[in-house]
Amino acid sequence: MTKRERLRPVDLARLAGLSTQQIRNYEEAGVLPPAPRTASDHRTFGDVHRRALLTYRALAKGYGPVPAAEIMRTVHAGDVPGALALVDAAHAVSHEERALLRAAGEALEILTREPPGTGTASPPSGLRIGEVAALLGVRTSALRVWEAAGLLTPERERGTAYRRYSATDVRDARLIHTLRGSHYPLHQIAPVLADLRRTGSRAALREAIAARNTALTARTTAMLAGAGELHAYLTS
Repeated sequence: MTKRERLRPVDLARLAGLSTQQIRNYEEAGVLPPAPRTASDHRTFGDVHRRALLTYRALAKGYGPVPAAEIMRTVHAGDVPGALALVDAAHAVSHEERALLRAAGEALEILTREPPGTGTASPPSGLRIGEVAALLGVRTSALRVWEAAGLLTPERERGTAYRRYSATDVRDARLIHTLRGSHYPLHQIAPVLADLRRTGSRAALREAIAARNTALTARTTAMLAGAGELHAYLTS
């Protein structure tokens, strides 16, 4: 490393708005590649460390600090395929979140399409499992499966323990039935119902979906930028 290429910890710290101790911590944690030492045991950084730091910072904006650090550690351990697998896993999580948002949007459309005073807007109450099954056109076993998955929680009659479905239960059962018809798995339907129960209204659910969609788009955009920096770092 030539004298011109040498960077002190403070030089890297100023570049990223960090403390010199954070730079040392990054090097020790493997976020930066190992730094040569001078005869007096001072770390000597160079352009490769500058590029590693900028890559980590770009990755952290999209993937988060902890996954970004793990990606960089894996790269510096010489396991590029392993690092790319971590990138793939993060994108798979984002894909799953988009699927959840689509399910929530479809559920909202189901609610919106119902005319006032009918369907999910004003479902019957106090029905037994056979009546709900007939109303939806499904087997009673389907309702039991949805209950076992935690999607429905009908009350039980005292003494007989027969299920009694409230108006909300019937609405939720209709939503589950429609989303299942669109091939949504149960684990993706659960957050949709949780959102609807928490917000309590279509307008609130619509706002929540829009806000999460905006945040997810921003994060994915940042992930793409970070992946671009990683590609440049790996190929430089």
